[in-house]
Amino acid sequence: MKAEKKVLEHLKKCYSVAPLYYKGKEHFLVAAEKEDPCLLFDMDGNKVDTIWDGPGGTMSMVQVPGTDGQFLATHKFYSPNDSKEAKIVLVTPDDLGKWQVRTIAVLPHVHRFDILKRGKTSYLLACTLKSGHAYKEDWSSPGKVYAAELPKVLGGLCESSPLKLEVIMEGLIKNHGYYRVEEDGMDTGLVSFEGGIRQFIPPVRTGEPWDVRKLLGTPASDAVLVDFDEDGEKELAVLSPFHGDCISIYKKTEGSYQKVYEYEKPAEFSHAIFGGDLCGKPALVVGHRQGERNLLCFTWNKERQTYQWEILDQDCGPASVLHLKKDGEDLLISTNREIDEIAMYLVTNS
Repeated sequence: MKAEKKVLEHLKKCYSVAPLYYKGKEHFLVAAEKEDPCLLFDMDGNKVDTIWDGPGGTMSMVQVPGTDGQFLATHKFYSPNDSKEAKIVLVTPDDLGKWQVRTIAVLPHVHRFDILKRGKTSYLLACTLKSGHAYKEDWSSPGKVYAAELPKVLGGLCESSPLKLEVIMEGLIKNHGYYRVEEDGMDTGLVSFEGGIRQFIPPVRTGEPWDVRKLLGTPASDAVLVDFDEDGEKELAVLSPFHGDCISIYKKTEGSYQKVYEYEKPAEFSHAIFGGDLCGKPALVVGHRQGERNLLCFTWNKERQTYQWEILDQDCGPASVLHLKKDGEDLLISTNREIDEIAMYLVTNS
């Protein structure tokens, strides 16, 4: 594949990226890890607005389904060692073109979250990296996974009347990774931590428990399910261990996932991840933040019956990557955190 790069903006420690449908058009958001802005771009890569100037610390952003520009975001998660004041905020555009930001859940150390739909019900799934710490690199208080059914309208939520979250799993050390995967026509969430990878499936009916399935028991930082060889069964692509240097692919054999491929080079501080269709074929895109700091693409070679990889960009240090489609073309938006660069890549078959 060939990636044609366009640098959109320089943003200090740019981190989170997410799509946003606003004013009848597709856009995307980019926010920073530290006390820096959140920016709104159109699909041509033009900056059209600044959502906030601070406080930043934004690990995740997700549009509220069915809204025009309303989204949820994390604030004040500045690092694993500076996240005690982390919270989830509701961001709503007003008629004057301003963006109203209101806290709807104070949740220390919240790192990843998402909105999952099943039927007509939307659920918030929120993951805390840890539950507390007394000193730098203290992992003695494991993280948790929380859930809540979202009201149809979120306007009544605020800091004094927050969203009520329920713990659905605890004891997750280094609870870092999250990826939404559609399975059987519904949203599910993959959560990666020191104890492996779990798939969280929303309840069939309100009030019923979540279905939590164990996919892998080895330490993982991030993961996604992709049917690389198109045999009808998705493979599990894994970055490991926590902020580690190993990129692996597991295939389901006799009911369990077995490793069938490992990238032969160390990809230090693997972090950015996308899995899905890219230029008409199943692909995995991974960015790593140390060492060579490359943006990599992995695909299955049908003729050779093996996995192959290509470098899309070098020495860029991606934190997150988002796949978008515009007029039938494939775009990747990468927050190249280590060089403070927001980049758009037009990806084509070489």
